Amino acid sequence: LRSKLNRNYGVPAPETIDMSGSVGGATMALGDVDVATLDAWCEKLLTCQPLSEPEVVRLCARAKEVLRNESNVQPVRCPVTVCGDVHGQFHDLMELFRIGGHAPDTNYLFMGDYVDRGYYSVETVTLLVALKVRYKDRVFILRGNHESRQITQVYGFYDECLRKYGTPNVWRQFTEVFDYLPLTAVVENQIFCLHGGLSPSIDTLDHIRALDRVQEVPHEGPMCDLLWSDPDDRSGWGISPRGAGYTFGQDISDQFNHANGLTLVSRAHQLVMEGYNWSHKMNVVTIFSAPNYCYRCGNEAAIMEIDEQMKYTLYVPYDHLQHM
Repeated sequence: LRSKLNRNYGVPAPETIDMSGSVGGATMALGDVDVATLDAWCEKLLTCQPLSEPEVVRLCARAKEVLRNESNVQPVRCPVTVCGDVHGQFHDLMELFRIGGHAPDTNYLFMGDYVDRGYYSVETVTLLVALKVRYKDRVFILRGNHESRQITQVYGFYDECLRKYGTPNVWRQFTEVFDYLPLTAVVENQIFCLHGGLSPSIDTLDHIRALDRVQEVPHEGPMCDLLWSDPDDRSGWGISPRGAGYTFGQDISDQFNHANGLTLVSRAHQLVMEGYNWSHKMNVVTIFSAPNYCYRCGNEAAIMEIDEQMKYTLYVPYDHLQHM
């Protein structure tokens, strides 16, 4: 798997940025967002038109209300379609929906990294947050390592918000939402889903449930590891070349799955040329859902459909199906 690693994402030093939540110099009074408004926003966003800044403020306020009620280990029912990184590649997300079906007809679980790299991070993350608020029991969005103030200041989302809105306020609004995103999910108590990987500080799902997630992604520790770690061919724990998180071997995933009654760890975080990659004797699957990543890598993208009988199909558009 080491040859499949993305470039090393070191954690940069934070910049000093005004974190106040004002719009145009005045704090806005926020009311609830009704279904008709959400439907109108989703319809607009599906055509790659961004919301206005006041609309983003209202959406993000509602999103925090929805997300604060979800667990660090969010239970998810099947059927559900599991997706990996999308990284602001809005038109590829539209192709994903065309192939997998649109919400709410299809239930979705996204495993993080909605922003940075691609040209449409604003439209991509706004749409996914709007879908989450509109269909909160059918769309689930987890936190990735790029759902972070520090990372987004370096890899594109912050600059895109400035370019499209002329102010960092939209960036501030979304990074506050990122703090509320669940860290992991478990499908029918069997398939453990998260962005990165396992942590030497975590033995059980209850350890994850006990974490305080409403914060910026730390530089180290269990929350950091869940968003940054990678599976490896070597046994045990290893130092990650990313500068954050760890590498973990098959012995680690075996032990974790057995201790928690799990059959599979589903994660994203790594560019895999075929769109998905099995490791650890099929204890772990990596799913990457941004085709031709950064518009130059030439990789396939994949999604994993889990049906009512917990049978899962890894689907690579224009390529092949692998049924399990």
